[in-house]
Amino acid sequence: MNELLKNGFAAMNLTVSDAQIAQLNDFTARMLETNKVMNLTRITDPKEVAQKHLLDSASLLQLADFSHQSVIDVGCGAGFPGMPLHILCPESSLTLLDSLGKRIKFLQSCIDEMQLEQIEAVHARAEEFAAKHRETYDFAVSRAVAQLNVLAELSLPLVKQNGYFIAMKSKDSDEEIDAAKHAIAVLGGELEKIVDYTIPGTDITHRLVVIHKKKHTPKQYPRPFRKISANAL
Repeated sequence: MNELLKNGFAAMNLTVSDAQIAQLNDFTARMLETNKVMNLTRITDPKEVAQKHLLDSASLLQLADFSHQSVIDVGCGAGFPGMPLHILCPESSLTLLDSLGKRIKFLQSCIDEMQLEQIEAVHARAEEFAAKHRETYDFAVSRAVAQLNVLAELSLPLVKQNGYFIAMKSKDSDEEIDAAKHAIAVLGGELEKIVDYTIPGTDITHRLVVIHKKKHTPKQYPRPFRKISANAL
């Protein structure tokens, strides 16, 4: 797995130390062990974890410099992309946000036992957290499975004016992106670019949707989730 990661990062033109690769391995081992008793990921082969979780998460570092920036991973699940992103860029200040308490308990245990700094795991519903932490972060990132218009309403209120929301999506998301343009505009954002990338060592192509927060988000957003899901922007 070490060589796979080294080759993958080299293909991405990312400089990664042996210590960082060791931390990624450590986190992977903890996740796979915990996955035996808790549903964290359906990907359990270490090679696939390296490619589909770790290298995929690292794609964000090809797009933006997160050093000395505040970052929130909205709907972080088992910790992707947030945990690899912070291990690879420890100068960032990162918040892992998820509504499932057992996931956050697992992630906080990893943070504590691995002695990671400038990273926290928060158990909260995204819309409730966003209402209390408006325009706090330089970046919001998300690999959650929700539709982009929903993710935008949960994430853009958290982002400072002139900050960014980056959504990790499939390459077949054109219709979803088009459907979200109204929501993005209402929430103060502007679709800046779409970047397709192939995970090194695979034929898997994914997509980064980059949204620039141009204006303040109106105070009525985010709405309660039942309203978001019943009547998405």
